[in-house]
Order: sequence, then C-alpha cells, then structure tokens
Amino acid sequence: MGNKTPLYQCHLDAGAKIVDFAGWDMPINYGSQIAEHEAVRGDAGMFDVSHMTVVDVSGGAAKSYLQYLLGNDVARLKITGKALYSCMLNEQGGVIDDLIVYYLRDNFYRLVINSATREKDLAWLDRQAQGFAGLVIKFREDIAILAVQGPNARSKAIALFDDYQQQSLRQLARFQAAEFDDCFVGRTGYTGEDGFEIMMLAERIPNFWERSLAAGITACGLGARDTLRLEAGMNLYGADMDETTSPLVSGLGWTLAMDDDREFIGKKALLQQRAAGIQQSFVGLLLLDKGVLRNHLRVVTALGDGEITSGSYSPTLQQSIAMARVPAGTAGQVEVEVRNKMLKAEVVKLPFVREGKSMLNHEGNHQ
Repeated sequence: MGNKTPLYQCHLDAGAKIVDFAGWDMPINYGSQIAEHEAVRGDAGMFDVSHMTVVDVSGGAAKSYLQYLLGNDVARLKITGKALYSCMLNEQGGVIDDLIVYYLRDNFYRLVINSATREKDLAWLDRQAQGFAGLVIKFREDIAILAVQGPNARSKAIALFDDYQQQSLRQLARFQAAEFDDCFVGRTGYTGEDGFEIMMLAERIPNFWERSLAAGITACGLGARDTLRLEAGMNLYGADMDETTSPLVSGLGWTLAMDDDREFIGKKALLQQRAAGIQQSFVGLLLLDKGVLRNHLRVVTALGDGEITSGSYSPTLQQSIAMARVPAGTAGQVEVEVRNKMLKAEVVKLPFVREGKSMLNHEGNHQ
C-alpha cells in the first residue's frame, strides 16, 4: 500500500484505476485516458496533484537563500503572488528537481516540488540552509493541491468560489497567485492549457472536488496529464532531466539567470559547459511511419546517436511524438529504432500543441 492523498476515496468513488506513482496510490484514469485528455483540450478537467510537496520558506534570509539555491533568480519576483519556474541544481549543474516558487513577501516564499523527489529535496533544502540565519523551512503536509485545466477551466472553477474571491481570481495574470482565507490559487499548470492550481487545507479538498464534478469539470488521471504535458513540451523530472543532466541540454536554458554577479549552486559548472560548447540539443520528434515512440529509444542522426527522453501517442495530433536529446545541430529527418526496425521521424520545435492548437503548421516550426 502506498501513500494516499486526501482525495483517494473520491477517486475510488469515481471509478478510478489506481496505480503506484512514486510511492503514492494515484489514479491513472477513470475509464478513458483519451477522453480525459480531450476534456482538458476542449473544456475543463481536473487532476489531483496533492502528492506534490508544498514548502514555505520564510525569514529575513529567505530571498538570499533562494537566490543561492535556484538557477533562476527570485529577485525578479516583485509582485505579490508572482511565480517563476526554476531548476534546483547540484554542484555539477545537474538537476536535483524542477519547481515553482511563488513570491508572497520579501521574507516569505512558497515552493511546490515534485513527489518522487520529496525526501531528497527536503534534505537538500535543509542542508543548504546552513549559514542563513533565521531561516524557517516549513513542509506543509496539511495542504492538498487540485489542478483545474482547459479552455473553460477558469470560468468553471471561479464560479465555485465566494463572490469576493471571484473578482481576485478573474484578475489573476498568468503565473500569478491569489491568497485568501486558507486557500491559495495560482494561474499555473502542466498541460499547455490555461487554468488554476488550487491549494487548500486537506480536509476541505474532497468537498471542492465534488462541487467541481457537479460543475462539469472532468476527473482526469495521471495518464492524460502525461500526454498533455508531452504535447505542451513540458519536462518530466526523472525522464527528461535528472541529477546527471544539465538544464543546458534539457531545453531548460531559459530558466537560468547566469549573466550577473549572483552566485548559485551549479553556476560555475554551467558556465564551464557553456564555454566548452553545448554538444546536445533538446528537440521534438514527430513519427512519420507507423508505430509509437517510447522513452529511451535510440535516435539515429547524421551527426550521431541520440535518445528519446519522453515519447507517446498524441491524442490531439493523432500521431506519435517524443522529446529527445540529440547531437547539437540535428535537423530534418532522423530514424528511431523501434523493436529492431528503423522508423522515420522529423525534428520539430517544441511545443507540439499550445492551448489546444497544433503548432506543427506554424512557419518555422520544422527545424
């Protein structure tokens, strides 16, 4: 038996197929992964992501601590509720985890980190806190998270809140959060669609789930979440990057703020990598032959071999897609080894899909 979120019984009541995910008993689907994927692309779907970890960092040294800890610079956050995405790196420039950090005050930030890396992350946070006086790192086990995503997600979710809360939620910009009472709502997500990630006290979340179902928001499992994030070109920790891979070869160079005097863990190694020349590119692959692209398949290019990091069937595009790490400069057609057969694929820019629309026909998409 694995860990269970506060919504576990709700999943059973909704007919979910439960699987082990990083030590948690989580819904993979509620009958049809494809239907759940399409609900998010066309209307509104919701995901229990309470297995993820909320950590509050406070105290006079909170800002300087996070500036040292993260590759992105929290000094960019000046508006209450504003968020940024960042990698947390080791000394070699490898990715310990990717996370979102919300700015609440100069001495108070909220982090949301991955479930599979929870214990490692918390130990790393504590270890790096040495030397930052008055720092308080609080693991919020009392908070659950529900992600509501899709073109109609915001309007359907906002209607579930009180009148005085609705105005704040309507005014939220992307990558910004609002806090009221014991609820924290960020206009963020992991699907390539608009929507919210709603954090509230664990005892309140089952009621909000039931009200969301009644409002026509479709319950969605981790299967649809994975195909949605793949279409959106969003990395999955442990597949597309880990402690052995640099953000510079994982399509995450944009998350690094390296061109100032700020020192952060891993910066020296990243500067050395950049000076030596980046040898790999992180690209999208579109399968041209029949078959399905899966993780770890070999990609054969004119410049040498690469490897698929995440691959699956795309319900939106109705063909197989993947993200891959390949030799720098790879373009045009490549081959992927699938069950001892060489299948043709085309290198394309990420993402494959943005807000329900294919990006493949946009000028300049094909590399």
